[in-house]
Amino acid sequence: MEVTNNSKVPLRTLRSALSHSTRRSSQKCGDIIFAPIGGLLLWASAKVEELAIDYSSCAVNAPEYPNFSDIPSRQVTSRFNTAAVSGAQPARWSRNTIIKTYGPDGMAPVNTTVCMVQFDIPKEIGPPVLFYYRLTNFYQNHRRYVKSLDQDQLMGKNRSSDKIKESDCNPLTVEPATNKSYYPCGLIANSVFNDTFFSPLQLNVNQGNDKNRSYDMTNKGIARASDKDLYKPSAYSVDEVVPPLNWRERYPTYNASFPLPKLQEDEAFQVWMRTAGLPTFSKLALRNDTAPMPSGRYQVDIYDYFPVTVYGGTKSILISTRTAMGGKNPFLGIAYVVVGGICVLLGALFTATHLIRPRLVVFSLIEQRKIVRRSPAL
Repeated sequence: MEVTNNSKVPLRTLRSALSHSTRRSSQKCGDIIFAPIGGLLLWASAKVEELAIDYSSCAVNAPEYPNFSDIPSRQVTSRFNTAAVSGAQPARWSRNTIIKTYGPDGMAPVNTTVCMVQFDIPKEIGPPVLFYYRLTNFYQNHRRYVKSLDQDQLMGKNRSSDKIKESDCNPLTVEPATNKSYYPCGLIANSVFNDTFFSPLQLNVNQGNDKNRSYDMTNKGIARASDKDLYKPSAYSVDEVVPPLNWRERYPTYNASFPLPKLQEDEAFQVWMRTAGLPTFSKLALRNDTAPMPSGRYQVDIYDYFPVTVYGGTKSILISTRTAMGGKNPFLGIAYVVVGGICVLLGALFTATHLIRPRLVVFSLIEQRKIVRRSPAL
């Protein structure tokens, strides 16, 4: 709209003229930005291949080794970008009981259930190949649980028992009988996930010669670099502190035979200490960033320690690949697509409203001058 020097257009008229253009521009931006990003995230999530097996009841329901039985299908989920392989076997499990010894000369024997899980990988995957454990119904985000640690103690400072009593580690601060601090103190450290996973073993590699081959994975590099900076060598001596209650099987006490744990090197512990925001979560346990995982039949042995049935939870192993967008998580992509769709609907609604009841009125130059005379100064 062109206005001469001798006339002015009321501010409300300019606002009316711009309002519809602004709404259309915003709607187009939403369409252009959100929908394509959502589609890209969904595509990336669909490219991730994974296998999840719930082994919570292995110690109870799996037969004694060397017998194996099928794992209930509801406890196995897989997503691979390939057609179903003919002759593929269902996931199976077995269990065995051994005496696992810890410490020098086997000074800490522990009755250990070994859960053996067999499964098929229908196609070569990775690298990288990531091995997670997944827990459900475990509320690491509880306010009291999240706060239950002493960062100064984890950073290696020699914190006295009196200071630990006043710290956020409550209720697991000091041992009542000895008045010695727990190291590490607090609920998070005491409840650390302690199942042990071994690298997958590919079975019958030579098709009949019964030769197995290990697909080597490591527990190094599973923690974030920022997390590693939170742990330093402890300034405590072994007679100043005691192990947390749930650590007593592996660490009966701290002494020359059972020295203090090197938390600055224990990446599995560091991963656990980064608390999850939801009651269902996965944490990285092993990884292989260099070699693909060949197709075939595999077995994973698990030292089954961590109890989940007592609080109504489950635990699973999860073998997964990764894309540039991360692991399999379609939620964010769906959210972007939904927002883009809402933008389209709102844009259509605004357009229809404008066409049916337009707000912009174009005046002739004479009418504009009359309005300017009647209107207060801008």
